[in-house]
Amino acid sequence: MHASDIHILAVGTALPGPAVDNAALARRFGMEAVWEQWIDVFIGTRTRHLSVDLDSGEIRSSLAELATAAAGRALAEAGLAASDIDVMVLGTATPDVLMPATVNIVADRLGINELPTYQLQSGCAGAVQALDVASTLLATGRHRTALVLGGDVSAKHFDLDVDLRALSPEELVNFVLFGDGAGAAVLSTEPVSGSVAIRAIVNRLTGLGRAPGQVIEWFGLADRHADRPAASEDYKMIEESVPVMAGEILTELLDGLGWDADDVDYLLPPQLSGRMTARIMRTLDAPRAQEITCVHETGNNGNALPFLQLERALPKMAAGDRAVGIAVESSKWIKAGFALEKI
Repeated sequence: MHASDIHILAVGTALPGPAVDNAALARRFGMEAVWEQWIDVFIGTRTRHLSVDLDSGEIRSSLAELATAAAGRALAEAGLAASDIDVMVLGTATPDVLMPATVNIVADRLGINELPTYQLQSGCAGAVQALDVASTLLATGRHRTALVLGGDVSAKHFDLDVDLRALSPEELVNFVLFGDGAGAAVLSTEPVSGSVAIRAIVNRLTGLGRAPGQVIEWFGLADRHADRPAASEDYKMIEESVPVMAGEILTELLDGLGWDADDVDYLLPPQLSGRMTARIMRTLDAPRAQEITCVHETGNNGNALPFLQLERALPKMAAGDRAVGIAVESSKWIKAGFALEKI
């Protein structure tokens, strides 16, 4: 954990295409009879935004396109130009290609050059890890302003011709759980009126000896015909582990800062799904906190989620208000979180 005088000046987000509801998803895969009800009962997500068009199969948005749009909105909100950025960090589990790094494509599209860029490969903790890296770099005094990005696009893993009735539950859940999107935040060592100070960040691998809760494969020419699934997850393991880990993250943040649970005005819980987020909230001790949740409408779009939550939370915060965000990476179990205070 670390605390420093790093401030979030602005946040921007981007979502692809129109919202896709459960009925449309069920119709596309011929599962109307049971699937829509199953999504509602077990997942609890009403809509999501997808980079792939369900009718044509066309991929409409790349991660670079969404991240560039989110970055542009964050910069405009902060009143800064792209040339004001000193360092860029992107967290994602789904880069557009292995090389070049997506962060560098975004920089090119923004017209940014001659600065250090970093891309972190991570699941749902990637956005917090990117905040951690950027905050640490700013705290050295070498840089003044950072652009932090996070997002995921799952279009590469969407097989529109698959027979869902033949899939295992570990594969089936991926068709209803996830959405696509990107977010960006502008960080600075120089506060402005109404900015939010980052008081602490938790970022820690805790997966020693534990089996992965989620696996996303990539295939090359040698194994492109492999029969292993492109994406799978142990949802039961995630369901059991994430609420416990979320509680541990909240406790660590509060204890490290000397805050009481009653001091938290806004709580940004993990956004796995509508049902899971509700279950996690019941386990968290923050009795006064207003919950900031978006997964019901956006789906689980991975590293975009903390930015979508921040975009909703920051306008609500008054001077002195405190917010805590929590993220859990289940592929190899990473605890992540942050604490903010409106100055």
